[in-house]
Amino acid sequence: MKTPASDSVSARAKGAFSTETVTHVQHWTDRLFSFRTTRDDGLRFSAGQFLMLGLEVEGRPLVRAYSIASPAWDEELEFYSIKVADGPLTSRLQGIQVGDQVLIGRKPTGTLVLDALLPGRRLFMLGTGTGLAPWLSLAREPSVYECFDRVIITHTVRQVADLNYRDLLEYQLGQDEILSGIIDDRLIYYPSVTREDFKHRGRITELIRSGQMFEHLDIPPFDPEHDRVMVCGGPAVLADLKTLLETMGFEEGSISEPGDFVIEKAFAAA
Repeated sequence: MKTPASDSVSARAKGAFSTETVTHVQHWTDRLFSFRTTRDDGLRFSAGQFLMLGLEVEGRPLVRAYSIASPAWDEELEFYSIKVADGPLTSRLQGIQVGDQVLIGRKPTGTLVLDALLPGRRLFMLGTGTGLAPWLSLAREPSVYECFDRVIITHTVRQVADLNYRDLLEYQLGQDEILSGIIDDRLIYYPSVTREDFKHRGRITELIRSGQMFEHLDIPPFDPEHDRVMVCGGPAVLADLKTLLETMGFEEGSISEPGDFVIEKAFAAA
């Protein structure tokens, strides 16, 4: 499926988008896939940010916000996406192949960056579904381990098959020639499943509220004085986790006023 940007779209969107080539596509399940693209030489971003990404449809750009899953130092860009049969964008995007072209915004943004957090000792990155994407970027960013003693990534999904990138977080990063020396044993990965039997079963809100997550990991519970939290996922879980954190004494931060936790507020239809 070729999706080159037309001359008319390129003229209108020249300042906002670059046209990049798909270099790899991975279909994890019938609901989830990821893909890699070339990266414009002038694009600079911070781990945890997102870009507008999409296709030309009927002569116009059709885009939505996508967190960047690749680290800031990577020569390519990686994205992690859901598949929605009748989604205006993902119904088309899930059919891309190596060699196809996509539109990628030139202006990265987002709240899931280190500058939005106060200094701390432990960094918790709580993600559900494709909300894992920014953690994949941050987990491979050396500066994260310069700022925090421990980094805990949680990934909650419906089924075990949805625990994509599990091998990367459990094994591959620890064996990476360069990153292993930086990460050492400071990265903890905590997967959980809601609809199938699994060693950690339940919604992340309940696992935190009940204390099970901390018991499973054999670590102390949340402490607003020393812990910092990032949250990414669907609107419902974002609202629940925000309420839970605020109840525990955490204060939300931003780039202009850093705090104890941050939430990715960008949410667009598929």
